[in-house]
Formats: sequence, structure tokens, C-alpha cells
Amino acid sequence: MDHQNGRGVVMAAGSVSLTKAMWRGFRGKCPNCGEGHLFGRFLKVAHSCDHCGEELFHQRADDFPAYLVMVVVGHLVVPAILAVETAYAPPEWLQLAVWLPVTLFASLALLQPTKGAIVGLQWQLGMHGFEPSKLRREADELAPVLVKADARAA
Repeated sequence: MDHQNGRGVVMAAGSVSLTKAMWRGFRGKCPNCGEGHLFGRFLKVAHSCDHCGEELFHQRADDFPAYLVMVVVGHLVVPAILAVETAYAPPEWLQLAVWLPVTLFASLALLQPTKGAIVGLQWQLGMHGFEPSKLRREADELAPVLVKADARAA
């Protein structure tokens, strides 16, 4: 169930785990609601979610997603190149014709999802400018507990 906070932002009821926030980002969705689009263009994070209004411009993913993609793709492609070379010894031109496009397309395919996951991580942990959002979520989680405590005391 969704509700609106005082700033007019629709907040998802209940907490969003780190895994869920990163998975939503990996899928290109808003880490808060999981519905709105995270990206306006290929690697350009939207200013805010088009569904819940959560501000997303605070993200500072910088070069970290590219480094992660290079590590992952490198650890997949290099052993494959070595295995093919050892087993079949194809000519260099064939190796280049196969592995350069594989590396390029794998890198491009992973870059946006990886950046989305990093934005989800930053959002959930309250990094950079996401701290007010995290504090607001924590306050929303505590509100029902405090209401129950007040009811018991009365």
C-alpha cells in the first residue's frame, strides 16, 4: 500500500531491502517504488522517478559501474579466449573477429544495469544526497511502532 508524505512524494509502505533496491536499479526501475524509470537516456539517471516522485539526481555512480563491468566481462572473456586458443588454436584474425564484438556487446549490455544497481545501493544506504530520503523512510517505519507504544501507554 502506498501513501503520500508531506512533500507530495508517494512512498511505498514498508522498508526496501538493499537487495531489493539494487535489483530494482539493475532492472532500470526506481529503487523506491520499483515502478518508475530510473534512466532518462542510456546512462543518464532521471532527475526524479516518474511514478513516485523520488529524487534520483543525488546519485554519484561516476566510474564505478564501468570498473565493475570491466572486471566481470574480463573475467568471462579472457578465460574463454584462452580455452579456445588452447583447444583449437584459431588464427588471430578469427579470434579478433569473434572476441572484440563479444566484449563490446557484453560491456554495453551490462553497463546500464550495473549503474542502476549502484544507484539502488546508494539510495538504500542513504549515500551522498540520499540521506534525507533514508531518514524519511526510517521515520515512516518507526511511526506505526510509536503509535502502538502511545496507545499502550494510554
